[in-house]
Parts: sequence; structure tokens; C-alpha cells
Amino acid sequence: MVDFSLSDEERQIRDTVRSFIAKEVMPLEDEVLRNERAGRPGLAPDVIKELQRKARKAGFWGINTPEEYGGLDAGAVMSAILAIETGRTFVPFAFGGSADNILYAGTEEQKRRYLIPTIEGERRSCFAITEPGAGSDARNITTRAVKDASGDWVVNGEKTFITNGNEADFVMVFAVVPDAGVTCFLVDRDMGWKSEPIPTMGEWGPASLVFDDVRVPHDNVLGEVGKGFELAMQWIRNGRFMIPARAIGSAERLLQMAIDYANLRKSMGHLIGEYQAIQWQIADSQVEIEATKWLTLYAAWRVQNGLDARHASSIAKLNGAEMAGRVVDRVLQIHGGMGYTKELPIERWYRELRLLRIYEGTDEIQRRTIARNLLKGHVRLGGIGE
Repeated sequence: MVDFSLSDEERQIRDTVRSFIAKEVMPLEDEVLRNERAGRPGLAPDVIKELQRKARKAGFWGINTPEEYGGLDAGAVMSAILAIETGRTFVPFAFGGSADNILYAGTEEQKRRYLIPTIEGERRSCFAITEPGAGSDARNITTRAVKDASGDWVVNGEKTFITNGNEADFVMVFAVVPDAGVTCFLVDRDMGWKSEPIPTMGEWGPASLVFDDVRVPHDNVLGEVGKGFELAMQWIRNGRFMIPARAIGSAERLLQMAIDYANLRKSMGHLIGEYQAIQWQIADSQVEIEATKWLTLYAAWRVQNGLDARHASSIAKLNGAEMAGRVVDRVLQIHGGMGYTKELPIERWYRELRLLRIYEGTDEIQRRTIARNLLKGHVRLGGIGE
């Protein structure tokens, strides 16, 4: 028998997070919109820190972080469920106490200098593999690291579209070591790399990073020389299912806005919810959201149970990214002219959700991955329970 129910503990955690988002985070949405329209960050750092302090007091700290480091170690399925809840708002908030998964591959000294301070919120990291000429094809990166006579590494190159690149004080940068291969380096900002913000159509604020003869001690190699590509893929694959999870939360919130509006707005003497054109848009949205939900939770279940989740995560990510775009487009259409204005957050969500089809693997890359797995026999149809 397949059991789709949550345990009492899981349901309590979900409901507590849902209440926290509704009471503490959603009320800040108007402030976020005002700030963004004025060209300022959505929330000031001290406001975000206060939210994280309240969340930590409520017991939500380090959702994925192992208990030995003070986290909940909630597991992939619960993490996806909580991402759905945080996705219900566009406020730029995330529970604190987490660090990039590949930092756990560091030495004890690296954990002391980078992992633990990041978990505690004392340091901020960013992950830098994408380059102007190497986006989806990460194997073609050109950033180079060469060892000099002193034993230090000298890094030269440029990275682009790096999330948190303007705020981070250290970067996990991937560079090619001649005759060895892609290697990951932990590079503090004060070692000399520079960042510049990249304006985008949404509120995501990525950066370009420039490394010009940046000297990095050998002790700052994360993992092994030449083994960086495996770390990069571990980072990407581990959290890919979280993207459609957040999309589910956003889409459900948007759909509820459409339902509420359809039950209030009148046209030609009738509530617009009485018209088939509106009903079908609402029905299609619900069907697509539910499909994404189960694809996403299945991918998370595979991660949690130590199974290969790459194929399932690609399916969930592709489906979720496209679903979110269709739902927000329908919701804007249902709201008519008001949906297109900045009085409502729909147009803001429209711009934000468009990004899902690009970052951490474009739609085209997900389709390529899914098709290749099938054509080469890496996965087979009808593999339920495997």
C-alpha cells in the first residue's frame, strides 16, 4: 500500500511554518514592493536577520543541517514541503542555519573557517561555476588556476549570474587546473576577487565575478584537485527539486488570488467565475499544480532514500518551471488590466517565476537529460517502485 499521508510530526511542522509565513513574513509584502519600486533591496539585512531570529526561536534553524551542527536535519521530503510553504510569499526570506551541501566535504579546518560560520549566519557564500561562455555546458569553463613556486594557486577568469555574488564574503569557485581538471577553491573576498551587479527583469540580483591573479592557498582547495566537477554536480543535483517545490507554493497562492477575484468581480451582470473561460483556466491550473507536487515529492523521496534522483529531479524541475509560468499568466489574465499593474504583486511574480526556466539547468537541458536517459537505457519506462 502506498501511504501519501504525513505523520503527525510532519503535519505539525508544516502547519507551524505555514502559520509563521502568514503571520510574520506575508505582512512585509507591501514593504518589499515599495522598496523594490524605489530601487532598494526588498528587505533590509537587519529585517531579514530579525525574521530568522524569530524562526530560530520557533525551532526552525538549519532545515537540512545535520543535528551535530545544530540543525533540524529534516530530510529532503520535509525540506520540499517547507519550500512549498515559503514559496507562498515573494518576500526574500529563507530560514537560516544552512550551508551549501558541498562544504561538508571540507577538511576540519575548512569546516571551522567556512562551514560553521555560514551555518551560524556569520558568513555568506556563493557558488560560482557559470561563465559568459559556459552556462548549461559547465564542462567548458575557462577560468584557470595555476600553482606557482610558493605552492599557492593563482586564479584568473570571470563568472557570471552568480546568486549572492554581491553579498558573499567567500566563494566556492570552480576553475580548471591544467593536466588535472576542474577544481573547487574556497576564496575569501579579501583575497582579491571583485563583483558587479547584473540588472535583470526580475528582482533576482546576480553578479559577475572577476578573478585577476587572485592568490589562493593550497589549503583552500575543497575536496581534491581535479575532482571539482563531481562536487559541482552534487551541489546542483542535491537541490534541484527545491525549485519546483517553491514554484508550487507560489502557484497555489496565485491561484487562490484568482479564485477569490473570480468570486468577486462581475462582468456583464455575472461573476466572472461563472464563465467557462475562467473556470477552465482555474481547473487547468489546479491540475498542473497537483501534478508538479507529486513529481517533486517523488524526486525528494528518492533523494531522502539514497536513490539516484537525477532523472526524477529533471522531470520535476522541467514540469514545475513551465507550470509556474502558465499559472501566473492565467492569473494575470483573469485579473485583466489590474493584473498588469504594480498595485498587485502578480506582475512581480510573473517576472520572478520566468527565471525558473533558466537557472540551475534550462528547460532545454532538462529535456536533453530526460531524453538521453531514456534513449541510452539509463532509466526505463514503467519503473514504479525502483
